[in-house]
Amino acid sequence: MCLGLLAAGLTQAQGLDEQGLSLRPIRQLLPVARGLTRPAMVLSARQLSSHISQTSVAEGAAELRYGELLLSSDRISYDQVQDLARAQGQVELRHQGSLVRGPSLQLFVQRFEGEMLDPSYFFSQTGGSGHAKRIQFLDAQRVRAEAATYSSCPADESGQARAWELRMDSLSMDFENNEGLAKGAVLRFYGVPILAAPALSFPVGDQRKSGWLPPDINLDNRSGLELGLPYYWNIAPQRDATFLPFVMTRRGPGVDSEFRYLEPSHGGSINFAWLPHDREAGRQRWDLRLAGEGQLGAGLQFRLSSERVSDDEYWKDLPRRVNSLTKRLLATDLQLQRDFAYGWGEGQAYARVQRWQPLQGLDTLTRFEAPYQRSPQIGVRLNSQADDLVLAGYLPWGRRARLEGGLELEYNRFDLPAQALASQSQQTGERAHLLAHLSLPLGTAAWWLIPRLSLNAASYRVDQPLSNGARSIGRSIPTFSIDHGWVFERPTQLFGRSLTQTLEPRALYVNTPYRDQTAVPNFDAAAKDFNFDSIYAENPFSGVDRVADARQLTLGATSRWVDTGQGEELLRLGLVQRFLFRDQRITADGGEPAGQRFSDVLLLGSAHLSRAWWLDAAMQFNADNGRAVRSVLRTRYSPGPFRTLSAAYRLVSGQSEQIELGWQWPLWGTADAGRARSASSCQGAWYSAGRVQYSMRDKRLTDSVVGVEYDAGCWILRAGVERLSTGFAETNTRLMLQIELVGLSQLGSNALKVLRDNIPGYRPLSSDKLGRLEASYD
Repeated sequence: MCLGLLAAGLTQAQGLDEQGLSLRPIRQLLPVARGLTRPAMVLSARQLSSHISQTSVAEGAAELRYGELLLSSDRISYDQVQDLARAQGQVELRHQGSLVRGPSLQLFVQRFEGEMLDPSYFFSQTGGSGHAKRIQFLDAQRVRAEAATYSSCPADESGQARAWELRMDSLSMDFENNEGLAKGAVLRFYGVPILAAPALSFPVGDQRKSGWLPPDINLDNRSGLELGLPYYWNIAPQRDATFLPFVMTRRGPGVDSEFRYLEPSHGGSINFAWLPHDREAGRQRWDLRLAGEGQLGAGLQFRLSSERVSDDEYWKDLPRRVNSLTKRLLATDLQLQRDFAYGWGEGQAYARVQRWQPLQGLDTLTRFEAPYQRSPQIGVRLNSQADDLVLAGYLPWGRRARLEGGLELEYNRFDLPAQALASQSQQTGERAHLLAHLSLPLGTAAWWLIPRLSLNAASYRVDQPLSNGARSIGRSIPTFSIDHGWVFERPTQLFGRSLTQTLEPRALYVNTPYRDQTAVPNFDAAAKDFNFDSIYAENPFSGVDRVADARQLTLGATSRWVDTGQGEELLRLGLVQRFLFRDQRITADGGEPAGQRFSDVLLLGSAHLSRAWWLDAAMQFNADNGRAVRSVLRTRYSPGPFRTLSAAYRLVSGQSEQIELGWQWPLWGTADAGRARSASSCQGAWYSAGRVQYSMRDKRLTDSVVGVEYDAGCWILRAGVERLSTGFAETNTRLMLQIELVGLSQLGSNALKVLRDNIPGYRPLSSDKLGRLEASYD
């Protein structure tokens, strides 16, 4: 290695200081000389003495720098023969972001071996610090401390104990293998022991590591108190598993498990929750979830998603373990697909099996008709180039007009799940259908015109006789449409800002002849939601089995105000209405023909006039009676981090009327106060967070969550109540309590996930804390 000796009192350096210039050494020296395999060493101080190739002594603000190592002290002596550095008085050792302080140090520099007595330390990888009787540096990646403590809370100058502290007989840190081992560990919270372990293993970075995780605690009105102790198994870099043995005071013991894998061509997970004997239900309970996707070779792709539970009441009794968005309708869906590309376009061949498990329950008033299953669905789709872009409303401007089209051929077998209602007498059978369209898009950047011809043809074979006594039927329905629109722009100003205002009128004409469909089975068709997207659709039904006879014209316009410099949309207003030239005989309820010539008017508005305020609204208005059929109004105010208020009003005339409030807001104290103060002072910041839904029609609270958070800087307390509706007069109420020890772990129920999933704009208080902890320790 090269050794450089610098004295701060040299005349040349003094001259530089007199001119207002100074040398500012970096903390890390890298090899820069050609052929140099090790970094140079630099020793600097107010006073230096050296015997060449033997011993050097630096006194007064002494510093020794070697690669990623920076050693500073009142006095440093370096034995070049042994490569041994001895430091005395206010010793600071920085290495790979970590900092150790103490009265004295002996260190073999190149091997990074040595020890320090009575040290204090800070680990940048975890944001925690502590004190020990002695610390040994085994090499550049391994450290061992005796009679050690660890906490992310800053030390109190008054000598009081930290808010939380982990005390250990010994602490070993292996940064290369991402492993920390504490022996004889006791976790204390405000001096009170709350957790003890003879040996505690934990990761020291973001990498995964096998070991026990913090306890999982839950409390609700159906299962009582639940206590679980999870174990994480890092099987391989691409596989891991988690096992969670638990016990419920009302239901008994059980286990949750999860296995995950990620191979080069496929990945997925398996989750299984098992309750061998539920004392409340008198039987075993389980939940099984499968998920996976990937490649099978030859361009074939697969996707699997499945969830099954043991009984119909599982979603009520154990809602945390049901992952489906539709809690009472669980799907098993397996899909295979292969994509093709040709010079004229692209194609797709696919096969699918879809099964359902409807959870009907014991309450007859809440039972529902189960949807059809597809066993199987097999088909092929072909699309010409850019056809998908045309359908999405985007045109590749500037090219010559050309015919574009698409074709879908598909076979389905429809049946009902075994758990379907006994009174459910729907048809089952087979369907083969053809969907085709041909269009000629024309336009420029300012306008478009798309004439389009479509065909919906289907043939059915059913298991039960149709209304006319036959077991097979077919029909073919063509549709002709013209979609035309313009985009006008002009410069304008609003609130002193330079904007571009657009006016975007659009007209859609559709003509579909009437075909009698009363005898045709309905396996997958349903009326689309009436909104700004569906009103511009050729067919008001989703699926294949129903095609409305339409001779209609849809007219609408949208105006947008866009910031000229940043491209941000500040304001949008829209209006659209449909006109029928004749009665529509194919309706959603299958009843009387729709003779109302003018449809309800759809109004749309959204505004973001300042950084803190958002507002959007939509309304379906009946001009005949002057009343709103449906309306949605949402607003959000977010002036800064951890400060957000939101409100929503939803109305469906004759069905529901609901108000929703969501928030995260300081109650008292400030975020900075909570982070900057010593945690033992109990003077952090209190926050409230929640989302409350209230049904004005039923005059009761529905799904809601309300909580409070206390940010003490190095630890965060979360407490709250979650209420889920499980019937007209039934609810599942869950109490949440969680303590997050920043830089260590979270104890209790997972309240953070509940708040994050339910509150619009919610931001975890623990975000960006490690940087603050490092700054406060420095």
